[in-house]
Amino acid sequence: MTEPMNVVEVLRARGVAVDEISELVYDLQAKYHPGLTREECREHVLHVLEKREVQHALYTGVALDELAEQHRLPQPLQAIMERDEPLYGIDEILALSITNVYGTIGLTNFGYLDKLKKGVLGRLNNHSSQIHVFLDDLVAAVAAAAAARMAHQHGTSAE
Repeated sequence: MTEPMNVVEVLRARGVAVDEISELVYDLQAKYHPGLTREECREHVLHVLEKREVQHALYTGVALDELAEQHRLPQPLQAIMERDEPLYGIDEILALSITNVYGTIGLTNFGYLDKLKKGVLGRLNNHSSQIHVFLDDLVAAVAAAAAARMAHQHGTSAE
């Protein structure tokens, strides 16, 4: 499968590699699929990234993160983004549009990943040099949807 280049480049520019998202999928699904490979997880991530609604959510979230870094959002939104206000919730709502692409199992996967903040999610949630109010949730949603896609294909459940 070829990479959906534009969205992969947007992710890469924000410091997220497809393989990092694949690792989250592997962590979610490995116990359900003996012999699961990271390459198989990568293929599922790329399938999710090919979906137009997923790309649109990623473009929107990344644009808002970047505008916040440039201090170009109107108040009070700018302050909310700079603090990553816990009650803001719009970042999760945008991410849920991705989790639902492969059914409700994606929602469960997303909640699990959002709480643990493993791997790339922990790094994105750090906020030390960039604002990732949206991107951390969107990456978790892509991984959750990819794991749900895999679960549907194999008839198994995930976290």
